[in-house]
Amino acid sequence: MLTKKFIKGLLASSMVFLAIGVNAEDKPASPVKLDTVTKISLPATTDLMGTLHSQSHIQITAGINGRLEWLAEPGTTVKSGDTLVKMDLLPLKLKFAEQKAQIKRANINLAYLKNEWDRLQKLRKTNSTSQFQLDQTKSQYELAQTDIEIANLKLQQIEDQINRAIVKAPFDGVITQRITRAGTDVSRSDTLLKLLDTQNLEVRVFVPIKYLAYITQGSKLKVFTNDKEISAPIIAKIPSADPRSQTFEVRIKIPDAINDYWAAGQLVKVTIPTQNNSAKITVHRDALILRKDGTYVIKIDNQNKAHKLLVKVGSGSFERVVVEGELTEGDKVAIRGAERLTQGQLVVVN
Repeated sequence: MLTKKFIKGLLASSMVFLAIGVNAEDKPASPVKLDTVTKISLPATTDLMGTLHSQSHIQITAGINGRLEWLAEPGTTVKSGDTLVKMDLLPLKLKFAEQKAQIKRANINLAYLKNEWDRLQKLRKTNSTSQFQLDQTKSQYELAQTDIEIANLKLQQIEDQINRAIVKAPFDGVITQRITRAGTDVSRSDTLLKLLDTQNLEVRVFVPIKYLAYITQGSKLKVFTNDKEISAPIIAKIPSADPRSQTFEVRIKIPDAINDYWAAGQLVKVTIPTQNNSAKITVHRDALILRKDGTYVIKIDNQNKAHKLLVKVGSGSFERVVVEGELTEGDKVAIRGAERLTQGQLVVVN
């Protein structure tokens, strides 16, 4: 019986003790790890899909009308100045030879008229010929000079056609497509090949027009795909919104070092800012205590006492987040051991 009475008394004492409670300041100091509240720039961002494009993907056309003798195969890597297309030069060479013969004939005629004019000038001094005949010969001589000038221009045109009959690469690149084959008769405007510049790549991404103010030409954006991530500058901002999608185009220059890993036509992700890049109060993510009634942080004052503060969480990065509440730059918040702390409890900083 005494044992039962003793147990009942002990339980009653425990209930009184629990009802009275323990003051937070009387609790033993709890070990915590602290972090400093800092004011830094953490702009909000979003990821958009972009496409890699070559700055030059051109159509190679025939330089002249004629028959194709040879052209490069698809997949061929070429350097600037390498031959891409050869036309049959025989018709042009024959025209060239014919025109040279025409010039030779015109020079013979010019020499004859020059001698005739000189002879008539001497005869005119003795009135042995008429002025009309002298003027007529002079006119024929001057026309012969003009004919030679025209013939030389035609010769230059034929030389130009011969030069254009061999089409050379305007830049380093790769043949991506062959439209026709050797032996075909083509016109000078016909497309024969397509040449891709693999060295100068750019990302083209279409950004919602509401973010127009946050995109600045020359600023750098993160571009990533697979296991590669780079920071590349904006080379063009085209502020013309598509009526349907309400987006505008942004172009980003890709450094040459990435050409071996990325290719034209590939999809990439681009991180763009969605608000102004202004400095805001931030805390470490581990400082946040999530509860049903809101999100809290534990601020530790100069007396090593804990203060539970309600905060509103904003945007963030991998480690830090923007918060709004009764915090200022330089305050200390607990990032370890904060879960069981009560208002006013003493702590020991590790």
